[in-house]
Amino acid sequence: METATKPNHIGRKISRIRELRGMKQETLAEGLGISQQAVSKIEQSETIEGDKLEQIAKVLGVTKESIEKFSDEAVLNIISNTFNDSSILNGINFQPNFNPLDKVLELYEEKEKLYERLLKAEKDKIEYLEKLLNK
Repeated sequence: METATKPNHIGRKISRIRELRGMKQETLAEGLGISQQAVSKIEQSETIEGDKLEQIAKVLGVTKESIEKFSDEAVLNIISNTFNDSSILNGINFQPNFNPLDKVLELYEEKEKLYERLLKAEKDKIEYLEKLLNK
């Protein structure tokens, strides 16, 4: 028994791209000016008209050709070939280029300076109040 899906099922490709973009059917429907049920029907369709596909691509933020040539295998290849322990994923650097201890010391020194300024401000207040009392 073979369960392989047809490689050029445009509706499934649209569905996968939409999911990868973190978009719900309702959002896509709103962008296209149709109902969520219509989007569901599109995602079940094996083929889609060129104009409609162009509109869908625009809402998804991709090109019509990228939908037509999309494959899960390519996405997995890209992810597996670019992700490792020292990579940057979505702008998050997993290996910081600074020493965390240096940052802690820096914060400690800033805290000390702040306390010194607060202490000086309190001393100035006391001097001012003493002058007022002595008058």
